[in-house]
Amino acid sequence: RERRLIQAGLAALGFRPGPADGVFGPATRAAVKAWQKKNGRAATGFLTASSARSVPAAAAARKAAAARKAATAAAEEAERARLARLWPAGKKFRDCADCPQMVVIPAGSFAMGSPPNERYRSGDEGPQHRVTIWRPFAVGRYEVTFAQWDACVSAGGCRHRPNDRGWGRGQRPVMSVSWRDAKRYVGWLSRKTGKRYRLLSEAEWEYAARAGTRTPYHWTGGFGRNLANCRYCGNRWGSKRRTAPVGSFAANRFGLHDMHGNVWEWVEDCWHKSYRGAPSDGRAWTAGECKTRVLRGGSWSSDPEDLRAAARRWLETGYRSNSSGFRVARTLTP
Repeated sequence: RERRLIQAGLAALGFRPGPADGVFGPATRAAVKAWQKKNGRAATGFLTASSARSVPAAAAARKAAAARKAATAAAEEAERARLARLWPAGKKFRDCADCPQMVVIPAGSFAMGSPPNERYRSGDEGPQHRVTIWRPFAVGRYEVTFAQWDACVSAGGCRHRPNDRGWGRGQRPVMSVSWRDAKRYVGWLSRKTGKRYRLLSEAEWEYAARAGTRTPYHWTGGFGRNLANCRYCGNRWGSKRRTAPVGSFAANRFGLHDMHGNVWEWVEDCWHKSYRGAPSDGRAWTAGECKTRVLRGGSWSSDPEDLRAAARRWLETGYRSNSSGFRVARTLTP
């Protein structure tokens, strides 16, 4: 019986001992040698009493680990399914009167970055790679507005009061805020609501901006008039070189407005010159040159090519530009 257990254990560990018949023939001896060699033992093909006990124990431990892994995967899949039921794609909600309106974005997979043949492509947009976002999450339907930012200032959660350059506050996107300023805002929003607000990761931003498309912008065809706010975009705000009220242009398929243009949007990630080594699960890349952070989407002062879904830029975390703002994300829980 002990020999059959050893043979079964060797088979469970990936070796080839032959049938579990209790006979230690050439196949079993070869499997024993391979096991011994892998575990730093003398490859004799014979087992001492203690090592004979080690083989079934190791097989049992591997079986238990595999069972735990399967149970964890099943639990995660059940939670993802539950989240999808509780938070259907496209659902809109607001956690407080002064909070940004949020839209639920479904889980999914996409090719992040630009293909080598995309016009105006920059080297920092590759290599193109597959990213899978496993859970639904919520994204601000619009960029954070001056009205929402000023509510944070009035409540003492934000200290900086940015200048609107005479363009108007209210429903225009807040600008001249740094990455650090944006982090203070999401921290205040989290404390106010008891929910986990945050900046989007760079992968989440591009996934949300593309909304299932593979084209440079969320619409198909070329860059027509009145599709976004930028230089030469053919709209009354771009011609005057200023921001437009949020929601002035059509939403993408996920229901998000101004993912292209209006203001560059800060995301959580540290800057990297390429995607080599980037996370593949949608998490923010928070290792590397973290004194500089990524912005996405282009702005009122950008040329159309800088509005592409794959286009990137960086700034230092404390830098405030009149072309930079942000939108928020919220982690969804059952």
